[in-house]
Amino acid sequence: MRNTILGVAISVAIAVLGPAGAQPSRARPATAAQNAPSSNACDRSCLYGFLDQYLDAMKWKDPSRVRWAKNIQYSENNVAMKIGDGVWGTVTGLGDYNLRFADPTTGQVGFYGIVQETRSTSAFSLRLRVEEGKIAEAEILIHRSEGPGSPFPAVPKLVDKPLLNEILPPGARRPRARMISIADGYWSTLQLNDGALLTEFSDDCTRVENGLQTTRNPDLLKLIPVAGLGCAEQFKLGNYRYDDRVRDRRFPLVDQERGLVYSAAFLDHAGRLGKYTLTDGRVVDSPMKVPSTLCALELFKIRDGKIQQIETIFISVPYNMPSPWVQY
Repeated sequence: MRNTILGVAISVAIAVLGPAGAQPSRARPATAAQNAPSSNACDRSCLYGFLDQYLDAMKWKDPSRVRWAKNIQYSENNVAMKIGDGVWGTVTGLGDYNLRFADPTTGQVGFYGIVQETRSTSAFSLRLRVEEGKIAEAEILIHRSEGPGSPFPAVPKLVDKPLLNEILPPGARRPRARMISIADGYWSTLQLNDGALLTEFSDDCTRVENGLQTTRNPDLLKLIPVAGLGCAEQFKLGNYRYDDRVRDRRFPLVDQERGLVYSAAFLDHAGRLGKYTLTDGRVVDSPMKVPSTLCALELFKIRDGKIQQIETIFISVPYNMPSPWVQY
């Protein structure tokens, strides 16, 4: 991010790590629960209907417009809370950006959009799980403005990306398990990044973080020297060595028709790393000087087994903060 990455690189203001110098344990692979079939069939159109129902209710601040499961689980910015709390009380409107994707196999639907609140306009991502004709899970991550000094625009300007909505021809698709492995390889590449690629990228791969393109963007070179490079090139430099651990990785949604994997993860930074050497011989100083963590919801477009586009929303959370969704 990632993704994820720019916020780490340029925002010094932003699982359990071992002793200094110790190698963190590798995040667990996707489990069967992450990809368990839904208990009730709901195709893409059905899932999008539940998404529209949810967004409409949210816009009107009226949870009664939604069919909720008896034991609905809800989190906002990685904190479990009751439906109707949080953004439900402050939303004043929704923007036009509408990136949606669905996984009928697991009964889940995802979304990226813009939410307007009392005094702010923010990019957000939403995940819903539908079971037996009702919404059983809702997870939302909202990147609210970080104020002066943040590289991210106070008012995000998300633009449509036809690539993410493209239906892949059968020959360009990969099996579900392989798609998850490719996305997991991205997180492993980011963890203690030493220049080795543990996944594959297309030559035109780009990444957008909190509404800001962080690859092939020369306008960001003053803030981060690798911003002008593509996805693979940035990682090959080993620039993100300070990402000590990428933990609690989840892959709740795979849209095979579009080649999309929706993932969640935490990036922990111990803050112990000082100067380090890039693979091109340059010596750089880690921007991470205090313990910190990023929480991300990240979407990967995979074509012909390679990551082609990345869209992510991430926020800063307390160091080593656990996930309310660890049961996945």
